[in-house]
Amino acid sequence: MSDSDKRASLIEDFGVHIGGAMGWPPMAGRAAGVLILSEAPMTMAQLQDALDASKGSVSETTRLLMTTGTVERFKEPGSRQFVYRWRDDAWIGCLQHQLEQTTELLALAESARTRGQDLPPEQRARFHAMHEYYSFMVSRLEALLAEYTAAFNAAQP
Repeated sequence: MSDSDKRASLIEDFGVHIGGAMGWPPMAGRAAGVLILSEAPMTMAQLQDALDASKGSVSETTRLLMTTGTVERFKEPGSRQFVYRWRDDAWIGCLQHQLEQTTELLALAESARTRGQDLPPEQRARFHAMHEYYSFMVSRLEALLAEYTAAFNAAQP
């Protein structure tokens, strides 16, 4: 198998596996694979070419990857074009994004529990369980983020 074939296979694996695990469309997983493997930041046109995708599709994909904390967009000095690259701390960004989403769901659980006080016991119990779950998850994700960030920072040169 050639290096090009190995690379294409790895990118496709990212499309299937990381895309699926993260709840992303396969295109986002493939874009993640392309950017992880890229030795330099890539322009929108380079990403379109690498992914054989339209500008709109790549634009939507890069926006998703930036939102999830794994990719950053910036302009290189002297350039007018934005470029994209996989963040060195992408997994911290990913974990931070998961914490933010879970915190939003905790806020919903708190609101539902308060607003549902007049509901029958079975429904109140469901809101209580939801609140307990998201309280647990937020506290664990905060601890994981702190622990992983400390380990990541300690490993940096």
